[in-house]
Amino acid sequence: MGREHRHVVLSPSGIAFNAAGESDLLSAAASAGIGVPAACRNGVCEICEAWLIAGLALNTRNQKTIEVGERLMMCRTAALTDLDLEISAVMAAGNNQPGKYQAKVVDVRSISHDVYRVELQLPRRRELSFHAGQYLSVNLPDAEPCYFSIASSPSAQTIELHIQATPEWVSAQKVIDALTSGGEVTVELPHGKACLASAPAKPLLLVAAGTGFAQMKSLVDYLRETSYNQPVKLYWGVRRHDDMYLRSLAQQWQEEWPPFTFLPVVGDDEDNDWSGHHDQLVRAVLASGMEWDKVEVHASGSPTMVYTLMDALVEAGLPEGAFFSDVLEYAPRT
Repeated sequence: MGREHRHVVLSPSGIAFNAAGESDLLSAAASAGIGVPAACRNGVCEICEAWLIAGLALNTRNQKTIEVGERLMMCRTAALTDLDLEISAVMAAGNNQPGKYQAKVVDVRSISHDVYRVELQLPRRRELSFHAGQYLSVNLPDAEPCYFSIASSPSAQTIELHIQATPEWVSAQKVIDALTSGGEVTVELPHGKACLASAPAKPLLLVAAGTGFAQMKSLVDYLRETSYNQPVKLYWGVRRHDDMYLRSLAQQWQEEWPPFTFLPVVGDDEDNDWSGHHDQLVRAVLASGMEWDKVEVHASGSPTMVYTLMDALVEAGLPEGAFFSDVLEYAPRT
């Protein structure tokens, strides 16, 4: 079959990827970061099924051609031409429907003076899909839902959260108190449109303030599992050095993953005006020298920081459609 790459489009999501002639479609999709349901390791077959809408494919088990209108298993199919496949189980970014689950509290530990790392186990984890960069809500009895970014990759067996909590942050502190007691907690997920359903074609700029790092961790963990090799720059802005609660992890990524660059931005003074540090973070990003018409930006932080950053980058030449943040959804400008 040779090594020619074929273009494969998945409907109705519209997600596309390239498959080398000798690669099965399931492996090629995984390399592109596309979450096709599969359970081959459990001896369960016929989960990664799709229907051929256009093109010509090969069943690698019996070497028979697969023609338009026929059903196929992606794990044992290779592309002979460009393909269009119908597979409803693959969702476009942010289109998966949220549901409520009883999660088991596996671990709660302090990782800084005011940030806790929470690990949750969800039932039937393989059947729950979310996209890198999405978030969930923790629903306590007689309380408003509290929303937190998921800090783990969609492939992880447990759900990781980074929760900033102090007695002054009443709602977050109630969540930590409830989780620390063990047992189970009700969560609803996934939420959010600022996420990745497949590895992007452009270089990435990630900008986080405070615990916005959690969302960026999900994106980085996810991309490291794919064949993505475009440059990735992470700017992480905090008030003080000890607010950068997983700085060593970000530095480790830089050492281990060649495309990745970590750029910490620390106010390191007694000024409590956080907007001043927002301006410092935005200035640092603008000074990066990136070609703004050729990158994709994901930002996580307060509405003030996100909109200040977006306005500055759009003015510098970033297409507005290349800027992604949950803030644009939950705190739209009026």
